[in-house]
Amino acid sequence: MDKTLEKTEIKESPAAPAQGGKLVISSSPHFLNTESIPKIMHTVVMALFPATAASVYFFGFRALLLILVCIGACLVTEYAFQKIRNKPVKIYDGSAAITGILLAFTLPPGFPIYGAILGSVFAIGVGKMLFGGLGYNIFNPALLGRAFLMATYPVLTTTWVEPRTVQKAVDAVSAATPLAMMKFEGKFAPLSDLFIGNVAGSLGETSVIAILIGGLYLRYKGYVNWKLPLGYLGTIAVFSGIFWLINPAKYPSPLFHVCAGGAMLAAWFMVTDMVTSPTTALGQWIFVICAGILAVIIRLFGGLPEGVMYSILFMNAFVPLLNKHTRPKVFGEGYKVQ
Repeated sequence: MDKTLEKTEIKESPAAPAQGGKLVISSSPHFLNTESIPKIMHTVVMALFPATAASVYFFGFRALLLILVCIGACLVTEYAFQKIRNKPVKIYDGSAAITGILLAFTLPPGFPIYGAILGSVFAIGVGKMLFGGLGYNIFNPALLGRAFLMATYPVLTTTWVEPRTVQKAVDAVSAATPLAMMKFEGKFAPLSDLFIGNVAGSLGETSVIAILIGGLYLRYKGYVNWKLPLGYLGTIAVFSGIFWLINPAKYPSPLFHVCAGGAMLAAWFMVTDMVTSPTTALGQWIFVICAGILAVIIRLFGGLPEGVMYSILFMNAFVPLLNKHTRPKVFGEGYKVQ
């Protein structure tokens, strides 16, 4: 044995002072912190408060009712599945509540309550519990629930009303979203209205400033990988900017694409989903770049004015492959032991 090692003093482990100064070897994880799933999920719920407040301000208490109904339906569905499968009940970890909030954020203010309940049941039951629960789902549950409602109630999910701030009558005024006006009428909404949220649209995709406040808070807490929102929004801006430079009269500016529709909400709260996004750095870049390009293609050349939902769900399906084929090479991997 090397004499240097013989003289090395093995200090007592601070984690186990009762071991008499012996070196303690245990299984991973070796680095522990105070983070937990409930803490992270509850922080995300807090980060969604500004967008929630903005939706209530612009669309009234009907928006709050829709959010509460989606949260309640998601919690009840998850509780029922966990009891039926004899699993520990963990509805208080906040994951089901986040699904309910995000699902409500993708719905128009006047969406029927029964439809919101049905979408919530599908989002949790099929989008999450069918795969095995939290951590096993392939697709974002809220977006999967929205896609189900889009196929089930195509008219109701595309019927919009003007915010209360621009209504001229007591009753709700039917209106087109900024993306629908761009696609079907060739009109571009003012960027100031998009930034503040004074436009027709889903509950959580109107006010850019409210979403940014919550997203930057998550980044401050270290729960958001900067590559994901920056890569997604940056790809949308760069790719849409190409068409804008070619024909600015026909195609909107990159800033319009970033601020309109669900791009900002998706970038901070859906693309960054820890379960349905890649874990490797290269995989994350491929994920957001492809999703951003798909979103712009659908917006400009597809049959629907919005492509954010389908772009993310499509790339969710490739996350297992991205994780597998973009793993960094382990030191010593590929060498045979003699």
